[in-house]
Amino acid sequence: MKHFYLKTKGTVLKVLTLALLVCALAFFPAQAQTPVKKTRQAKQQAQQNYSCPMHPEVTAKSKGRCPKCGMDLRPMDQKAVSAADAVVSQASSDEVSKMNIPDLELLDQNGRKIHFYTDLVKGQTVAINFIFTTCTTICPPLGATFARVQKELGDKVGRDVRLISISVDPATDTPERLKTWGAKFHAGAGWTFVTGNKPEVDELLRALGASSARREDHTPTVLIGNDASGHWTRTYGLAKASQLVQIINDAMAGKNATTTVETSN
Repeated sequence: MKHFYLKTKGTVLKVLTLALLVCALAFFPAQAQTPVKKTRQAKQQAQQNYSCPMHPEVTAKSKGRCPKCGMDLRPMDQKAVSAADAVVSQASSDEVSKMNIPDLELLDQNGRKIHFYTDLVKGQTVAINFIFTTCTTICPPLGATFARVQKELGDKVGRDVRLISISVDPATDTPERLKTWGAKFHAGAGWTFVTGNKPEVDELLRALGASSARREDHTPTVLIGNDASGHWTRTYGLAKASQLVQIINDAMAGKNATTTVETSN
């Protein structure tokens, strides 16, 4: 009996030992891989670059804020890093092959109902930017740039070309707020500010390629086009006013934009 007990005990110990060995083999390889994985992740993080969505020439090796507009810097992929390295103080103008602008019912700064395409764009030359009145970073410079464009174009504004500022925060930007904001930049009769119900404004922003998840991340571009000729250009909204005026004049003449756009100081 005693001999049977010892033999059984020995068998149990062998089984337990074998089970522990199997568990160890399954466990430790995974553990051995963990430092490698962590090292790879750390290396990737170390190589991560960040840039400003408004000013692609502003890059950094770590998170932070853009010194020009105060926006949070965002992670870049390697292709974006290479592209940003090529940017110094210039931004190019891109031709827009086709625009399908919806005729949505919205409001202007005077509270009047307007149909965006029919009343503001159809058959016209327009320059469109995107703002919101509580913005303290990029929007005031965008407004100031449009004010300089308005001054340089003179009596062409309202007659030959229309300036349009669309709110990306229609829930806050009532017509009254937009009118007050526009008055700071001496907006004349040819400069229209647009707001309305959020679903309609969001649809318009998507159609114009200006939609963003957060209002703070809205595009700094200006969309310039001649609806009659079908020529459209998307360019940098903080370019020098004289260069934007040249693109607008080209659009009025039905020409493609050839101006290289430089950032304004």
